[in-house]
Amino acid sequence: MTAASPIVLLHGATSSARVWDPLLPTLSPKYRVFTPTLAGHYGGPPLTTDPAAVVDRIVDVMCRQLDEAAIDTAHIVGNSLGGWVALELARRGRAQSVLALSPAGAWRSPRDLRRLLVLFRAGAVLGRVNGTSNLLARKRLRRILLLLMAEHADRMTPAQITAALQDIAGCTALPEILDGARNNGPISPVSDVGCRVRIVWGLRDRMLPFMRYGAPMLAAVPAAEFKLIPGVGHVPMIDDPLLIANMILEFVETTDSQLKPS
Repeated sequence: MTAASPIVLLHGATSSARVWDPLLPTLSPKYRVFTPTLAGHYGGPPLTTDPAAVVDRIVDVMCRQLDEAAIDTAHIVGNSLGGWVALELARRGRAQSVLALSPAGAWRSPRDLRRLLVLFRAGAVLGRVNGTSNLLARKRLRRILLLLMAEHADRMTPAQITAALQDIAGCTALPEILDGARNNGPISPVSDVGCRVRIVWGLRDRMLPFMRYGAPMLAAVPAAEFKLIPGVGHVPMIDDPLLIANMILEFVETTDSQLKPS
């Protein structure tokens, strides 16, 4: 039976909706699942804006994507940039709950922001260099080269590798996201959004280590529940899709039970 409240899954920067595919066999039999691609990302709607407004504009377009899918409010799950977008959607009243997996948008110091910009620019180069796909075809090299993405990138299938490289190369919004980072963040404090919020962080997240990026995010969202997950990195759906799918189900089901009238 399909639940009345859908689940919306939002990917991170330079990714696409395809990153959620391994979770769908677990989620889809129980819930309507909507996996849009963010504006300016491979396969998503075009994005026209100046860097200073890029995050707000991505959220604006996502609101239209929800409207087109006939979704008023939903349980919104977001990873990295998708987690930031999920929190902004909650601020706009579009969320029945938010589960944010290593959400982007907070940092401890300007130095920590500069570090992220360097890493993303390096990753963009890696995604466009000829021969990268051949290197990533080797499990040991793949795990080393993609440690910032996942703890166990060696578990990625050839199709996932191809998709990841296509997504990086096709992310037209990345220059605006990077150029506008200082103006778009850090995230404004999130309070009184009227829904349950849980922030989850992988203990092996090397892209956004918790003390540098997670602690200031918790400070910005003081009402959020918090959970650390051992053994997974920044994109935990790659490391352990079944674990993350079941975590989503547990969160959504307990939230729905709380929302039911007594």
